[in-house]
Amino acid sequence: MKYKLLIVEDEPRMREIINDYFSVKDFSLCEAKNGTEALEILENNEFDIILLDIMMPKTDGLSVCKKVRLKSEVPIIFLTAKSDEDDKLYGYNLGADDYITKPFSLPVLYAKVVALIKRTNGSIINDEINISGIKINTKSQKVTVDDKEVLLTPKEYDLLLCLIKNKDRVMTRDQLLTKVWGFNYFGNDRVVDTQIKKLRAALGDKAVCICTVIKSGYKFKEVQ
Repeated sequence: MKYKLLIVEDEPRMREIINDYFSVKDFSLCEAKNGTEALEILENNEFDIILLDIMMPKTDGLSVCKKVRLKSEVPIIFLTAKSDEDDKLYGYNLGADDYITKPFSLPVLYAKVVALIKRTNGSIINDEINISGIKINTKSQKVTVDDKEVLLTPKEYDLLLCLIKNKDRVMTRDQLLTKVWGFNYFGNDRVVDTQIKKLRAALGDKAVCICTVIKSGYKFKEVQ
C-alpha cells in the first residue's frame, strides 16, 4: 500500500531530499512550494500525511494548518527551524500532530511519519478498521464488537469513526459538531453528549474506549 504524502516547503533542495528518501520507501509524494499552493492542492486531493514548513511566503504553515483543520484531520508534522516552546505549543493548539526541527535526520523523520500514520489510521487494512475489538468496514459501514454486529445510527457511526481516526487526541465538542454535524449546525453542543451516551450503550464493554476529558471533550483510547 502506497501512502500519499504532501510536502509543503519553499526550499527546493529540501523538497528534493525528502522526495528522494520517501519515494523509494513506498510513498507517493506531491510537492507545494508555498502555503497558497498547498491549499489549492488540498482542495481536490487527499493525503495520508502532510509535512508542513512554517516559514513560507504567501501563506505560512501555521495559517495552512488552521485552514486544513477546519475540514480535515489529516496528520500534520511541522518542519521548522524554530525550537521555541511557545511556538510549538501554538502549533499544537492549531492542530499540529508533531514537530521536527531543522536540520533533522531523514530516518527519524520517516519513523515519525510512519508511526503517526499507523496511529491515526487505527490499523486500516482493506477498508477495515480493527482496534480494541471494534471492527468497522468503512465501505459497508458495518460495525462489530467482539465479532458481534452492533447497529448504530448514521450520527453514532460518524462519531465513532471520527473518534477512532483521532485516537488519543482530545476532540472538543465544537470539533465533533463541525466534523459530524457539519458547519451549518447551530444547535446546542450538548447533542454531542447525548450521542456519546447512546454510542457507549451500543458498544457495551468497549464503551471504556471513549473517555471523557473534563471541561474539554472526548477521546478514543485503545484498550487491550
